[in-house]
Amino acid sequence: MSEKKPTAKLLDWETELLPSVERPGQYIGQEINSIEKNWDETAVKMAFIFPDTYEIGMSHLGLRLLYEAVNREPHFLMERSFAPMADMEAKMRERGIPLFSWESRHPVKDFDVIGFTLQYELSFTNVLNMLDLAGIPLKSCQRDETAPLIIAGGPVAYNSEPLADFIDLFVIGEAEEVLPQLLDLVQTVRQNGGAKIDILKQALKLPGVYVPRFYEFSYTPQGKIESVRVADFAPSVVHKCLIRDMDRVVFPAKGMLPYTQVVHDRVMLEVMRGCNRGCRFCQAGMIYRPVREKSLDLLLKQASEQTASTGYDEIGLISLSSADYSQIGPLVDNLIAQHGARGVGVSLPSLRADAFSVELAQKVQQIRKSGLTIAPEAGSQRLRDSINKGVTQEDILSAVGAAFAKGWTSIKLYFMIGLPYETMEDITGIADLCKKILACGAKNKPGYIRKPIKLSLGIANFIPKSHTPFQWEIQNSEEELRQKQSYLRELLRPMRPITVRFHDIEASMLEAAFSRGDRRLGEVLLKAWQKGCKFDGWSEHFRYGLWQQAFLECGLTIDEFARRDYDEDDILPWSHIDCGVETDWLKAERHKAAQAIRTNDCRYDACNGCGVCPNLQIQNDIKN
Repeated sequence: MSEKKPTAKLLDWETELLPSVERPGQYIGQEINSIEKNWDETAVKMAFIFPDTYEIGMSHLGLRLLYEAVNREPHFLMERSFAPMADMEAKMRERGIPLFSWESRHPVKDFDVIGFTLQYELSFTNVLNMLDLAGIPLKSCQRDETAPLIIAGGPVAYNSEPLADFIDLFVIGEAEEVLPQLLDLVQTVRQNGGAKIDILKQALKLPGVYVPRFYEFSYTPQGKIESVRVADFAPSVVHKCLIRDMDRVVFPAKGMLPYTQVVHDRVMLEVMRGCNRGCRFCQAGMIYRPVREKSLDLLLKQASEQTASTGYDEIGLISLSSADYSQIGPLVDNLIAQHGARGVGVSLPSLRADAFSVELAQKVQQIRKSGLTIAPEAGSQRLRDSINKGVTQEDILSAVGAAFAKGWTSIKLYFMIGLPYETMEDITGIADLCKKILACGAKNKPGYIRKPIKLSLGIANFIPKSHTPFQWEIQNSEEELRQKQSYLRELLRPMRPITVRFHDIEASMLEAAFSRGDRRLGEVLLKAWQKGCKFDGWSEHFRYGLWQQAFLECGLTIDEFARRDYDEDDILPWSHIDCGVETDWLKAERHKAAQAIRTNDCRYDACNGCGVCPNLQIQNDIKN
């Protein structure tokens, strides 16, 4: 394989078309450190498709890890494709140009395997749109032996049912190790004259593989799942695949360098996977268990390789909770010592509300100034305990007080409304906490700093997710969420140093419907796409009215899914998917939430019995 260097060579249609579209640099491919292998000399060819724009897709670390995992195998290749923006898509359809790969410019339909990553429920219409743009029949049952094998993975695949009609095979869990095994299976079956159905049946032997066509659902008149009939040769429960040793996980020695600015335009250094803090609303904290860390020496080596090969001046420490990495202090110190003199800074995501995190933030400020982000999630202590956030008001005020004293004047705060067991007093608590933070700033800000204190608030709407203690809960109604948003907006209005951004209620309702929906949503999805829905995660493209029409024409409503109050003994659309966390433990956590009882993090306390370690025969891997 060869690393592709920049070149000005474009295809004829590109020379004509690209100058007339917005941000043409996102389509040309051939970035520094991208990989182009010989098409004719590789046995199995896979296209990795990110169902959103290039600037978002190229910010996704998983793309780069799977790109490396496949392309390091001599007989396989992986190339990338992204959703073209509206102007580019219109011109492609007008000229009959099919969706293509960024490396070799081959039509996506020419690949043996097409893999979608599912990061967000509101990208589902883009999956259908990209299949159509590629000239591939949308439904699995409509595709013949000449069509590529369509697979998908990512966190949203933990409830695969809304997309089950369109995807041949899902990979549940972390795919770096199993994906090359799947491609090897494709090669072997085809060399032996086998058909697609043979690939699907044999793939069931691989960890994490779910093939929807082998599972048949029946429903009660009320729309609940009555039974699931599983083919004799298929597993009744699909267990996730995962990486057991993070020091052995694939990671590119050279980082791919986009021509255009992307959302996270920096070195992405993954320090660990998993989080055991146990926030009861957080799907990622459940499905990525247990915690597995990379060793300090390996991270320092990877940071050096990435900065040398890209020229980036920022290293982002990536994980669900980077401040929880056991060697975070030495890691930050070493990165600054090794790279700071060259102007290379370190960035951290949202921090814990404690003095140690503020110290970390102060260290990285030595190279590059940035804001401080803290996520209290709820305004009252009772509700923070209910969601198991594990942070007190004293923690928050101590952290922001230390930050103001060290010179910060701007802090971002993330909250959530519509949580289970929430009252209007909890909404009032958000405003009260913000008042106390502003007062803390006035008290602790050094006199020589003239800039005023500013708070930026992001207010999300709670969305129940599969595989969490809140998977049985209902979404607040649109009316309830509007009332809560309006109430909080009025409470915050007198506080001029505060800016607030509320998440879109209608988008949250649709996300909730698909996050817990079943296979019947496939027809709704198809109708919505036929009506013109796509890029639903983009406010300028989102058309809620068309979605409502699509649900109505299928004899369904959004509320029927977003606000479904599941019983704990119901068969859930994802009951046959196992993330390792036991259902009985999730039920117990739900009951503790009702009583505002906390569960401790098992990294620092006794095992809390979630079941992941014995079920997956693995344990927390802490490199201290």
